[in-house]
Amino acid sequence: MRALRMIAAIVFLALAGLFGIAFYLRHVTNWDCFNSQGRCFDPATGTVILEQAGAVWLILSVLSLIASIMLIWSLKHRH
Repeated sequence: MRALRMIAAIVFLALAGLFGIAFYLRHVTNWDCFNSQGRCFDPATGTVILEQAGAVWLILSVLSLIASIMLIWSLKHRH
């Protein structure tokens, strides 16, 4: 059971990193591009990036990080 919790903590930590990278690449790098409607057109890829998507990536990253911390905390304080 302890090994399973450790694996889950590592998976959640990896997901937090991936979601954090997605937040950075899709939102932070385009801060100056968003218009008043919260949209940014990327001519290089031909895609429209929505400002609201940044909040989703950030929330997923934070929740994954919290889950990882809680699992690690439970492993350290369980006898």
